[in-house]
Amino acid sequence: MGFRHEKSDMTSGLPIDGDRRAVGQVIAVHGSVLDVKFPKGGLPAITEAVAIETSAGRPLLAEVQLHVDANTARMVALENTAGLRRGMAAHGTGGPLRVPVGNAVLGRLLNALGAPMDRGVPLPVDIEQRPIHAPSPALARHGGTLEVFATGIKVIDLLAPLVKGGKAAMFGGAGVGKTVLIMELIRTTVERHSGTSVFAGIGERSREGQELLSELRQSGVLKRTALVFGQMNEPPGARWRAGLVALAIAEHFRDEKHENVLLLIDNVYRLVQAGAEVSGLLGRLPSRVGYQPTLASEIAEFEERIASVAGAAITSIQAVYVPADDFTDPAVAEIFSHLDSSIVLSRDMASEGMYPAVDPLASASSLLDPRLVGEAHYRMAQDVRKTIAHYRELQEIIALLGIEELSAADRTSVKRARRLMRFLTQPFMVTVAFTGKEGRTVGLEETLAGCRAILDGETDDWAESSLYMIGNIEEARGKEARMRSGGS
Repeated sequence: MGFRHEKSDMTSGLPIDGDRRAVGQVIAVHGSVLDVKFPKGGLPAITEAVAIETSAGRPLLAEVQLHVDANTARMVALENTAGLRRGMAAHGTGGPLRVPVGNAVLGRLLNALGAPMDRGVPLPVDIEQRPIHAPSPALARHGGTLEVFATGIKVIDLLAPLVKGGKAAMFGGAGVGKTVLIMELIRTTVERHSGTSVFAGIGERSREGQELLSELRQSGVLKRTALVFGQMNEPPGARWRAGLVALAIAEHFRDEKHENVLLLIDNVYRLVQAGAEVSGLLGRLPSRVGYQPTLASEIAEFEERIASVAGAAITSIQAVYVPADDFTDPAVAEIFSHLDSSIVLSRDMASEGMYPAVDPLASASSLLDPRLVGEAHYRMAQDVRKTIAHYRELQEIIALLGIEELSAADRTSVKRARRLMRFLTQPFMVTVAFTGKEGRTVGLEETLAGCRAILDGETDDWAESSLYMIGNIEEARGKEARMRSGGS
């Protein structure tokens, strides 16, 4: 069950305390939205979990969203409502939905109610539980330092470095590589950084969940990772709350265990979509572009809880689907405002085979400051951006007139920009089965050295393919030497 109770009624599975809470009665069912009438004085609070007795022998959980009148609560079901009917009894649980937390959930796959769905052993009966609704840490408790969170992915560490204890998001449309990048980040960061990982799959396909579970199991990092899934075939209430379940687990490790936590979310936009579905079911008038009127407050409530306190940090990396590649979409724009690092994935780069398809000009980070990353890193990042930006300015001229019409300086700049863009591609460990290329993890110093060699002209007479899908510049040098000697 998803809530804590003092005693257990083995017949119904409902919470019982000494003065048994008021019993309500279901009076209307509209898809995932229910109206429940309670006796006078027994109305449950907003966000309180309510357990509804069903003929299946286990309670169906719902969350109160609206007080229709002094005795009627409108709530959103967190499970499938098939078989629910008017007249069924409902009991308030006395608080928000509570989910299991702690070491016992590591290595497990949980649903949006905190129940295991990996066919493993049941969780301990006495496992600690935590409410999914909680305030963000008080400002006096906020801590953490502006320390770089190294990922081993060249383009991210160079141009959009992540902050330990910060929030980063990857923005992109369908099919540009968000999920693959998230999976690679899970693997590399859990191996490189001590601590715990919590993954929230919101509105994603069941197949992706299975692939992720298999990948983590094979790489040996599953034992330090908790997985929470609200799949796309589940009711909107479950998808809407899956992120908060993962956040509650992460907060427990931060607050009680004082551990650094990596919180990965795929996909925040699906959380917004689920909220829009719930808002429509509750009868609220839509706002801009059909989104819920509470869009800003819902995103803020979620994002502001991802915070660091003294001695322990939650570092969050999120994937954000961009509908129709429109970065002016209200949900996308609202999420942007809460981030420290924004990694923008480009469909044009993906179509050219430039993976990871991170746009070097659109991606940004608040950490990219000479006082924080050092003068050498900052200058290199600016030089790389300037060179690639100049190349993009010249692309239209090249398409119309040909590269021969450019000046010698511009031709050299284009040559180096194209080599930089290929050097910033990288084979991933999680794609070995598809590409046949062994994954690479590259340190920042190696990335800086490679970019410096390209900008200094060392690679001007190399084949562009020597720099494509490799790790450091030494690997490219060896590849070029083999090509010149007639090897593969």
